[in-house]
Amino acid sequence: MAQATATVDTRIALLEAAKQVLRERGYGALSTREVAAAAGVPLSQIHYHFGSKQGLVLGLFEHLNRQLFERQRTLFSDPAASFADQWDRACAYLDDDLASGFVRIMHELSAAGWADADVGAVVRESLLEWIRLVTEVARRFENKVGGFGALSAEDVGALVSNAFIGAENLVLTGIEKNGTPVRDALRRVGVLMRMLENAKEKS
Repeated sequence: MAQATATVDTRIALLEAAKQVLRERGYGALSTREVAAAAGVPLSQIHYHFGSKQGLVLGLFEHLNRQLFERQRTLFSDPAASFADQWDRACAYLDDDLASGFVRIMHELSAAGWADADVGAVVRESLLEWIRLVTEVARRFENKVGGFGALSAEDVGALVSNAFIGAENLVLTGIEKNGTPVRDALRRVGVLMRMLENAKEKS
């Protein structure tokens, strides 16, 4: 039992250290030796738990993504929250995920996936899972407000997903700092959603 606990603790320590180093160095410059030193464990532990640098980074990505996906699913399943409230909270989560470094990690791996098929496959499946979740929410919102005109729920799911992923990219590349209202524009969409919901309730 104690050995199993120690194994889990070592794995988590390595994931946390990898997250910190990846935020500071980026995927290309990430050193497994530096990660092991930051975690306070021998380098051999990375090979034992993850097999390689790629395995370590993918393990980190899947670990973080699973936590955040469940957080989002819980948000979208909250019957007490309006769709506008859920949108507002999703915008707040974007701020949190930028601050935590998850967004940087995701975009680092997305770029690495162009040259590394295994990394690309993991990132692609993750993004598809998020798009499916957003499309599911769009379908529920469509039923509540009476449709999106010429757009389908799948169209809206793709556009909303692209808006958030694009916003992440624009923030990471510093475009927002140059005056483009990236996150403010996303938040204002919540105002439109609230207007649609209120209008439907009054009709």
